[in-house]
Amino acid sequence: MLSSAELHALRLSLQAASLGVLLGFPVAFAIAWALVKTEMRGKLALEILVSFPLALPPVITGYALLLLLSREGVVGRFLNWAFGIDLLFTWIAAALAAGLVSLPLMVRAMEVALAGVDPRLEKAARSLGAGPIRSLLTVTLPLAYRGMAAAALLGFARGLGEFGATIVVAGNVPGLTQTLPLAIFTDLQAGDDSAALRLVAISVILAAISLTIHHVLIHRRGSLRRQWTPS
Repeated sequence: MLSSAELHALRLSLQAASLGVLLGFPVAFAIAWALVKTEMRGKLALEILVSFPLALPPVITGYALLLLLSREGVVGRFLNWAFGIDLLFTWIAAALAAGLVSLPLMVRAMEVALAGVDPRLEKAARSLGAGPIRSLLTVTLPLAYRGMAAAALLGFARGLGEFGATIVVAGNVPGLTQTLPLAIFTDLQAGDDSAALRLVAISVILAAISLTIHHVLIHRRGSLRRQWTPS
């Protein structure tokens, strides 16, 4: 059985990963759309910028968030002035960390999904009078939605395992900001191997479920794309 602290860590991890995906999804979609469907300049610079959380140590990502969300940072100063709130060392900061580190994975998955939509179908919709928004809603998204869902699941799985950025920007406070990876770290430091193994098992199960659903969506997306591709 899990203790109340372990249950809270599990609940907080699910909350942080879910909110991180919710916040990062529209940003990831906008970036993926710009990279795949537009002729904008600076695509290489944008791709490099988006990929930074993958290449850099997560601690640096957390430190960047720390600078932004502190009362001296641009975002933190505005939030404190406008709403009187501080996000640092809260579970929302953990969610922002999860969303930021999972953003590159979601962008890459969405790029693949959008690139897999036959542009001839989109052009046909436009030639029949559909505007950009209607074409997106009636052609692009129905064909790419499995890839979009797979991207969200991949981001969720990554967010569940986030450690380095989270501990910098949210801290490791049991019952307040301690997620599953942080709880595992705490148990290992305390020499409580049995508690750490319980949380490791839960983490593995959650990751396995997320990645299995992701695999199913990707497989079905490939089958659907073959059915829709004109001969």
